[in-house]
Amino acid sequence: MGDLQHFGYFFSRGFGPQAWGRADWDWGLDWTKPDLYQQSVRALEQAGMDLVIAEDAISLGSPATLDLRIRQAYGGPKHDPLLLAPYLFAVTEHIGIAPTVNAGITPPYLAARQAATLAHLSSDRFGLNVVTDTGSARHVGAAPLPHDAAYDRAEEWITLLRRLWHSWGDGYVGDPSDWHFADGDALDAFHHEGAYFTADGPLNALPLDSNPVVVSPGGSGRGLGFAGTHSDVQLALAPLTAEAVRAYRSRVLTAAADAGRSADDLRVLFVLKPVLVPSVEEADRVVTASRHPSDADLRAAAVAWSSDSETDLLALDLDAPIPAGTFGDHVSAGTIRGLVGDTPDAPLRELLTRKARLGRISAREGFIGTAEEFADFVEELGADADNDGFILSGDLHPAQVYRMTGDLVPVLRRRGLLRREYGDGGLRANLFDF
Repeated sequence: MGDLQHFGYFFSRGFGPQAWGRADWDWGLDWTKPDLYQQSVRALEQAGMDLVIAEDAISLGSPATLDLRIRQAYGGPKHDPLLLAPYLFAVTEHIGIAPTVNAGITPPYLAARQAATLAHLSSDRFGLNVVTDTGSARHVGAAPLPHDAAYDRAEEWITLLRRLWHSWGDGYVGDPSDWHFADGDALDAFHHEGAYFTADGPLNALPLDSNPVVVSPGGSGRGLGFAGTHSDVQLALAPLTAEAVRAYRSRVLTAAADAGRSADDLRVLFVLKPVLVPSVEEADRVVTASRHPSDADLRAAAVAWSSDSETDLLALDLDAPIPAGTFGDHVSAGTIRGLVGDTPDAPLRELLTRKARLGRISAREGFIGTAEEFADFVEELGADADNDGFILSGDLHPAQVYRMTGDLVPVLRRRGLLRREYGDGGLRANLFDF
């Protein structure tokens, strides 16, 4: 028996055309309607997931990659996941929902009010996945910022949100015996003028018992610093060996300690997309078949990485290294590292070939395997690296959710790795009750 770990689900392509281009599309579910997502989130709650994080990008991308991103609906269209959240709360009781919110384009007062409202409506099950995307700035008339400056702006943004959430202080009374609702003099009617934002308090929303959970991605030094200082959940991307997980966690927890926080104040959850098959033999067959990717496989990998990096890799020479300066400031260090790894001088064809190849869970080379092999992997990382848990990644389509969790949940529960029941207290309690 292993130790309990936390599990969540990353709604990886956002509120967009789920299952497009796959046989799952023939289920006939309408991705623009809430019932598809409601069905999936109910299943994830039944499975014991702590939270669902909804990816989002408000932009369809740069003009150079626009056609590439929408031709197969890889990078868009997308609706706003914040507006989907109430539909998901309406059909669940315990699971948390954390839509992506862009700190660069959402005014702090508006974001604080929306978050406070959804926290009340959901009994404290609402969270914010805070991103610093600068490529979307032009859509709202804002100037793009360099990578580190975008994190400076996000720090001011989240600090201002928290001041607004607490701006009622002890002013709420709520005593109906003498019609005494609140004391205006106790509210924080502050004026903020910072490097990036100007705003006035107090917030026109009821105060909260606890702040909404803050989730953040980002593997750069600046991103890990932001997580250590401000986040409750850090979405981690790293090679999933015990050594790499320990090193990554150490960097985040060092940043937390520098900010006066401890390991008990945040959870580091590693994102992965396992492909679970019924037998070891089938896993070996799938991996062997991927060793020699076709031109179509390489193109699919190029499209995916072009979309993620908003950089048209198809326009580059496949047999030459990626030229210096190809990626703009808006591309995160984690995205670039995810493609080039430790060999930035390798030909693009070689990089894409690596991405098209699949590896076995049992060999720690990938995530193809059986549910039992995946449970072995989870248990070993929990024991050897003191891992907090994982975020499974995929479309929020019922077929995808059942495919990923159907065989896995009973195995994880039998091993003592996955919760069987929830406590009370909303998303924060889900994450910190063990």
